[in-house]
Amino acid sequence: MLLVLAVVWSLFVGALRWLVAHPWVPVALLLAAAAAGVVWAHRRRETARRDRVRERGLRYALPQIDALHHRQFEEAVRDLMRRDGCPGAVRVGGAGDNGADVKATDPFGRLWVIQCKHRRAGLAGSAVGTPDLHVLNGTGRPVHKGDVVVLVTNGRFTSNAVAFARSQELHLVDRQLLAQWAAGSTPLWRLLGVVPSPRRPASGS
Repeated sequence: MLLVLAVVWSLFVGALRWLVAHPWVPVALLLAAAAAGVVWAHRRRETARRDRVRERGLRYALPQIDALHHRQFEEAVRDLMRRDGCPGAVRVGGAGDNGADVKATDPFGRLWVIQCKHRRAGLAGSAVGTPDLHVLNGTGRPVHKGDVVVLVTNGRFTSNAVAFARSQELHLVDRQLLAQWAAGSTPLWRLLGVVPSPRRPASGS
């Protein structure tokens, strides 16, 4: 142990003497680290700027949506919410999501809880029925504290599901409304029409 300590101390002293003899080395290292930090910050800003531009111009056609994997569909819904002005929108779908695939807070302070049901066959796929809405209704407000609770599908809903959603103040986005939302630039809350009152004014208003 003493031998190891002696060796370490010898190396440390030798390094200090070398640095004293070459004082430009730590200066150069500091300048290099500063330059790397500047480059990293610039790239991060550029990436964020490109993401904002992409989100503002984000569009999906129904054939694109139909071809997505269900996880990609959830990500697409998340990105559309970000495009609409919800920069904190996140995909939370997966095991233990308690019926929420996407959560987002809009510019008015309302929390959106969204469940996504992707149908590879679109309208020809199985219709979304009341069992899925029962899950969403049981967790959207009680568990997730959502102000606006939505189920989005690229397919269709059963008539019973439509009636149940209306009775429970759940919002449904079917294939037709999804096409309008994804291919345009109108925020979802305007397309849905009747949604809860804002919690706060929109920024800049």
